[in-house]
Amino acid sequence: MNGVKIVVTTESGQPVAQVTTNAQGTWQVPVEKAGRYKVTLDVATLPKNAAVRGGNNVRTPTVYEGNMSTVLFALQPKGAPGQPAEEAGGEGSFWTQAAQLAFEGLNLGLIIALAALGLSLIYGTTGLTNFAHGELVTLGAILAYAFNVGVGLHLIPAAVIAVILAGGLGYAQDRFFWGALRKRGTGTIAMMIISIGVALFLRYVFLIFFGGQNEAFAQYTAQPGIEIGPISAAPKNFVAMGIELLVLIVVGVALLRTRTGKAARAVADNPALASSSGINVDRVIRIIWTMGGAIAALAGIMLGLSQNLKYTMGQDILLLIFAGVTLGGLGTAFGALVGSLIVGLFIQLSTLWVPPELKSVGALAVLIIVLLFRPQGILGRRERIG
Repeated sequence: MNGVKIVVTTESGQPVAQVTTNAQGTWQVPVEKAGRYKVTLDVATLPKNAAVRGGNNVRTPTVYEGNMSTVLFALQPKGAPGQPAEEAGGEGSFWTQAAQLAFEGLNLGLIIALAALGLSLIYGTTGLTNFAHGELVTLGAILAYAFNVGVGLHLIPAAVIAVILAGGLGYAQDRFFWGALRKRGTGTIAMMIISIGVALFLRYVFLIFFGGQNEAFAQYTAQPGIEIGPISAAPKNFVAMGIELLVLIVVGVALLRTRTGKAARAVADNPALASSSGINVDRVIRIIWTMGGAIAALAGIMLGLSQNLKYTMGQDILLLIFAGVTLGGLGTAFGALVGSLIVGLFIQLSTLWVPPELKSVGALAVLIIVLLFRPQGILGRRERIG
């Protein structure tokens, strides 16, 4: 959006610069030293039909030495979700907001579901609660960015290459690391703790090679919205949701209909019995790791399309992934899908009543409440211990 005034001051209020956005809606202010700054968007310079989402037109970024700090102001039509109720326009506007937020929640839920599906399958076949799964999400986005921006490929072939590479890395992880730990008899608790260390290691590797700044793909970053009834969204969101649904359906059908899918479910149910029946358990687990890495990478790419890329993007949604998996039922692929959709919808719809900063709290509260009454999750099975 062109011509919007941005005022930058120090934290103490000393003026630094005053700029206006260009035709692409971007702006840049060089600062002399690192520190915390206050960035204010002058709402009086916005078009009459536009407003800042959430009503908060002030940001307080911290700028580090040698790094660029990205500041975003999400804009929306007046009367859309996030505006104060007194400005929104009554009951009709409430339902318009609810429809828009439900759409955004479905989009978020599908992204979480993609990531949660791989995590759930890995847990089901190996018993490993993998805290490094969020880094597989980040890996997919960073690989796609490297081929897209670094090499110069269009995002679509870059994404395909990134998904294939991430699947190969998922296979390599189990072939040379997790599989070796299983053969040595390492317990699942010890492996879970190791996964935390792997997550920290990968996160700082990403920081070294990718940097601490936010980045964006070269294509599909800024698209004009289209309206379908009360819903307004960029075309990329509709296409991304279609891809996410297609992948989830294909994986679900594969689990139910193919020999490998049936073998994976047999291993998840009873690895010893599956092995005695002639199923190569290690082969099945490696296929699951390959598929889990590829799907997580796709989730990272889709997440990068809906927001900027950063080295902590997988870590940021890891708790939501675990919430979706646990809510649906640990180790159940379809449970992960159902749980993730519930989490995504609840997160977005909760902003009708609570500040956006607290939207994740409600989803986790729902998780706690459901597990109090159904510890195995929505689609999980009761297990007898002892």
